[in-house]
Amino acid sequence: MNVNAEWVRQANAALMYDAISVLAEAFGKVLRKKPDFFVGGSISTTSGGAMSTSNNKTPTFPSSSSSSTTTTSFNTTMREVHCATGRDFTDSPVPFELGEKISKFIRKVELEGLTGTIRFTEEGRRHNFSVDVMELSVHSTKVKIAEWSDTQGFVKIPPKYVRPTTFSRIQKNRTFIVTSILEEPYLMPRTPEKGEVLTGNDRYAGFCKDLADKISDKLGIQYEMQIVKDNKYGNENRNGDWDGMVGELMRREADIAISPLTITSERERVIDFSKPFMSLGISIMVFKHPKRSPSVFSFMSPLSNEIWLCVFFAYVGVSIVLFLVSRFNPNEWKTGADGTMSTSSVSNDPMWFSLAALLQQGSDTSPRSTAGRIVGAVWWFFTLILISSYTANFAAVRTVNRMVTPINSAEDLAAQTDVEYGTLDRGSTWNFFRRSQMQAYTKMWDFMSARPHVFVRTYDDGIKRVREKKGESPDSSFAFPIIPPPLRGSHRSGCDPFHKRDFFRLVLFSQWKHHRHGAQLSLCSASAQAKGKYALLVESPKNDYTNERQPCNTMKVGRNLDAKGFGVATPLGSPLKQQINLVVLSMKESGTLMQMQNKWWVDRSECPLPDKNAAEADDELSLKSLAGIFYILIAGLVLAVVIALLEFCWNSRKEAKRRQISLKEAMKVKAQMSISGMKVQEADSATQTTNGNNGQGCSQQSTLRARLPTTTRGDARHYSSSRHHHPHDPIPNL
Repeated sequence: MNVNAEWVRQANAALMYDAISVLAEAFGKVLRKKPDFFVGGSISTTSGGAMSTSNNKTPTFPSSSSSSTTTTSFNTTMREVHCATGRDFTDSPVPFELGEKISKFIRKVELEGLTGTIRFTEEGRRHNFSVDVMELSVHSTKVKIAEWSDTQGFVKIPPKYVRPTTFSRIQKNRTFIVTSILEEPYLMPRTPEKGEVLTGNDRYAGFCKDLADKISDKLGIQYEMQIVKDNKYGNENRNGDWDGMVGELMRREADIAISPLTITSERERVIDFSKPFMSLGISIMVFKHPKRSPSVFSFMSPLSNEIWLCVFFAYVGVSIVLFLVSRFNPNEWKTGADGTMSTSSVSNDPMWFSLAALLQQGSDTSPRSTAGRIVGAVWWFFTLILISSYTANFAAVRTVNRMVTPINSAEDLAAQTDVEYGTLDRGSTWNFFRRSQMQAYTKMWDFMSARPHVFVRTYDDGIKRVREKKGESPDSSFAFPIIPPPLRGSHRSGCDPFHKRDFFRLVLFSQWKHHRHGAQLSLCSASAQAKGKYALLVESPKNDYTNERQPCNTMKVGRNLDAKGFGVATPLGSPLKQQINLVVLSMKESGTLMQMQNKWWVDRSECPLPDKNAAEADDELSLKSLAGIFYILIAGLVLAVVIALLEFCWNSRKEAKRRQISLKEAMKVKAQMSISGMKVQEADSATQTTNGNNGQGCSQQSTLRARLPTTTRGDARHYSSSRHHHPHDPIPNL
């Protein structure tokens, strides 16, 4: 509360006047009751009530009982009274001889003064005394804002502002000034068509322009639209003045304010508002990240790259250990029918057994030794936990990918520091957080006030920062000195302009800048503090409008933080208020306001409508999500075919060298055997013709080898084992 010096002087003058009145009344009673009260001196009282003396030292007191002049003299031997406790400040106090009697008369005084009823207690204190602290409002009426009493002291009282009632009619022969602010979609400069010249109110377009046209048509008045000079809505300064549109209305520079001006108690105190023409609340605007299309190998995302690498090494390690255990363990060896010894299939191909267990598939062989079974058991347990974890995490990863943003409410914003957030500087939202008593909002205000760069001068600046995902203002970058290394005990970055230690260094730098041996200086920018994410706290209509504009990369999250409204403002006591109220209510009831809002918010949307099947599609696995496994399948099939061809060629080459025939003939025989199985007679005849004398033996061997697949499994195994131990033995007679 601002205290005016003139008010203080007036209050002191009133109290001084009442004090003199009390003294005059007390001495008047003394002289009326005891005219010779002051013995020894002469007191003359004139008819005018003025006091006179018979000499220059003796005062006279007014008397209300007589208009004639009476004379009473003081005793010249009466001891004088000094203000100090003693002449040398060591003597005891010297009381006035008649002081007690005069004080008794003063305590009995009762009168009505400028400061109210004056009455004293036996101790000489004023009794039942109270003082009202008044404030002169903008329309020159006194408003009680506080009270002081002898029992309770100073007590603030909520002011009750009484608006002057006016019965004057609207002057329809004048042009009313309508102040507003450029803010999409409320008011925007209109783009002229080819050959069109825009003048007057036609230069603007928007929701507020349409609202002004409707009001002027209903009231039958003319208006002129003008833009507020300082481009502000209206906020109270430290000296008590108001800026923006509120200030223009208070100074009578404008008659009406039609804009997105929020109705608040502070503004309602100095201007009038109509019924709200739009309901709204504070909302959170964040950057809308584009929906990530799943990668080809997104099926590997449930496990990190490190885990996949460790699984590969574990697979190789288990295969090696299983090979060693099975190879050198006697229990893994078995005796054939002819008495020959052979190893188990596990030792011959341990990687196949490990791969089958990893993919939860069965194998036709299994370890026979205790050590081999231990290796298999721990590997099976490992694969069980791994597959279960993968399956569970795969569903969790898909759920997280469908989440658009981790910020869903104001509580989420208050609980984190990675995403910076701010409001319009010194606007209604700024005041809301500054005055809020809720814990979450108080915490948010502390966060924002400690980082002044999060506040924006215009909504366009804030929207730009949200879309650019930057926490710094484009024009708030500034340089300041930093003294490296950081102060001891500081855990914050040296490039923090809002940390108290860095602020201390900044202040002391002015003393150290001329020191030649000072610490090395470095420059830091406030933009270095940005964490790359920013959220704007803005009114919900502005949020909804921005979300429907290109590039369609912003979104509203959570519910509104409060409930308020926009109203048409007029100066206090303006005759336009009641008429505008009726117009606004009529437009709201008829649905005109809703139609206007749809015109500027919904119909002008530049973003595509959300797909109704998008939610259902999110729950389905698309081909792109699982394309990787098809690629792996195709690659495996192609690799198998290539290896089969290489093996075919390699075996054909060996066969051609062994039988001393051409590679072409050997491949032909192999192909016929692979296709027809036992039908190789024609190939044998061709071979006999080509090889001449040696053809009989080769044909016999070819026939025997061609017929080998028709033998029993046991014979083939025996043949394989015999061939393994005796590579140079002739082919047995099957």
